[in-house]
Amino acid sequence: MEPVEITEDGLVLRPWRDGDADPVYRACQDPDIQHWTTVPSPYLPEHAQRFVADRARQWELDTGAPFAVCDAATGELLGACGLNTIDRNHELSEIGYWTAPWARGQGVAVRAVRAVARWSFQELKLRRLIWGALAGNHASRLVARRAGFRIEGRLRAADPEYGTYEWFGSLLPGEVPAAGEVGPAGPGTIEARRAALFGRPQPILFATAGQHELRLRPLEERDLDAVVTTCQDPDTLRWTTVPESYDRAQAESFLTLCRDGWAGGTAISFVIADPWDRYAGSIDLRLSATDPLLADVGFMTAPHARGRGYQPAALTAVTAWGFATLGLARVEWRANVGNAASRRVAEKAGFTVEGTARGGLDHRGTRVDAWVGALLAEDLA
Repeated sequence: MEPVEITEDGLVLRPWRDGDADPVYRACQDPDIQHWTTVPSPYLPEHAQRFVADRARQWELDTGAPFAVCDAATGELLGACGLNTIDRNHELSEIGYWTAPWARGQGVAVRAVRAVARWSFQELKLRRLIWGALAGNHASRLVARRAGFRIEGRLRAADPEYGTYEWFGSLLPGEVPAAGEVGPAGPGTIEARRAALFGRPQPILFATAGQHELRLRPLEERDLDAVVTTCQDPDTLRWTTVPESYDRAQAESFLTLCRDGWAGGTAISFVIADPWDRYAGSIDLRLSATDPLLADVGFMTAPHARGRGYQPAALTAVTAWGFATLGLARVEWRANVGNAASRRVAEKAGFTVEGTARGGLDHRGTRVDAWVGALLAEDLA
């Protein structure tokens, strides 16, 4: 395939040249590029030289269409974007991209992806582009969404160094936003706000119960023995669905689940840490897959910390954070009918019990009635 040059929306996308090796070397010192891509680490000058040479061969072999993304006015290298593979039999390809650290925040990747996508459909007559990224790479996901990609699911067994799954999506002809068009997930949208949030480490919140200040932080390995003790407690087993004969391996799986929830932007799990930073309980805020303004909450308290007001104080702080930071409108709570302790916690945190859902919960293979309650954003006004 003959190399081509694309000019669109203030960018020039051109084949790579030998002189690009130096800016590629500088760009690939960036921690984010090293974390989320497969570039070697440490990244050496010879790696950049090999990168540039390999990109030229892809054009010759018709296996890919890699572009150097440059500023149309100055010619400065801003990033990379291109087709990593081209499947002529199925008329599809996978797109990849990165932005140099000195060019971020200018929409470079979005403009480049749109330009390459348009060229792929119009000139190569492809019928589908595929995008993939490790779960947690919210910057890449946001670029894909703004370029028109539909996020269609996740694949298990990703690189274990980064997480347990990866996202994938696709783009079809006619779905690429026009140059200059805002497109989906534009600035200020909930999707964009949450991408910025979940792309950073999980925050630590604070709550006060009586004279005690509590830290609400991510679950850590040092908490797992206390999680096992809590999940083996008769009251926990009676009112929750934690596995019976709960052991350390299940606690480790719970830790993975918590980390995956934050990385994927689907759930936030907080440990309630007492004034001595010991595990005193957990709160999970799970975001709805269908309604971006809705979440549900679940919690459990360590036996030694019950009756101290820790859980209501923590629940109040977590839900207030959910309304202010995630833009939620409603947080729902459910508990088996008869779980008076859970109901007291919810009511102390301001939840209104709205009724009883018959057969509302599956409890160890049996449908049981559930109390249902909710807290609305305006309830905190």
